[in-house]
Amino acid sequence: MLFKRRERPGLLTRIWHFFWPRSGWSRATRYVILRLKRLPGSPEEIARGIAAGVFVSFTPFFGMHFVSAALIAWLIRGNILAAILGTFFGNPLTFPLIAALNLELGSWMLDVSADVANHSLPALFKGAFWDLWHNFVAMFTGETVDWSGFQDFFRGIFLPYLVGGIGPGVVFAIGSYYLSVPLIAAYQNRRRGRLKAKWEEIRQRRAAAKREKAEKKAAPPPAANAKARGEVREGEGR
Repeated sequence: MLFKRRERPGLLTRIWHFFWPRSGWSRATRYVILRLKRLPGSPEEIARGIAAGVFVSFTPFFGMHFVSAALIAWLIRGNILAAILGTFFGNPLTFPLIAALNLELGSWMLDVSADVANHSLPALFKGAFWDLWHNFVAMFTGETVDWSGFQDFFRGIFLPYLVGGIGPGVVFAIGSYYLSVPLIAAYQNRRRGRLKAKWEEIRQRRAAAKREKAEKKAAPPPAANAKARGEVREGEGR
């Protein structure tokens, strides 16, 4: 096929591009900011959408961030597309920091029991996935269902992450709102000024073309001018 990729990237390449886009994070960030600036709507509406997306980035509902951000934006009358773009606040570069902050704060707030806290994160994830697989198989084999590993994961990771992310999520969401409103308003004002100047230039060009057309239409034809010049010359000869 004409547009088919010649060489399909390998697994390691795709993983690397997930953490580091081909164009680089700086260009990707500029693109997201440019998209946010050009969204239709008032600065407050767009900023509320951004705040919704930033808040959702601190929640453990991975895979549902877009849907969650859109729902929150709809509830607070924010721009839904801005909310989806705002979820990019959580990315492979910031997620480790967000996760560490949420887990540490949530574990302190909930006073996670020592038996759960002593488990390593890989062990908690492994126990949860093993329970899901084991209990799924148990539906067909009649084995005993066991949710102890999943409960440890819920108490040791999911719940602390959820509770610990509420405070930082609200703080960063409010900060993003008050930071976005003046920036978006200034950009929209400059853009309206450029569009107004452009339309004024187009209007002046059209008016000049119309005047030129009217002058050509009012001027006598070349034949009449030649005849008038001939008559003048005959009068002078006499």
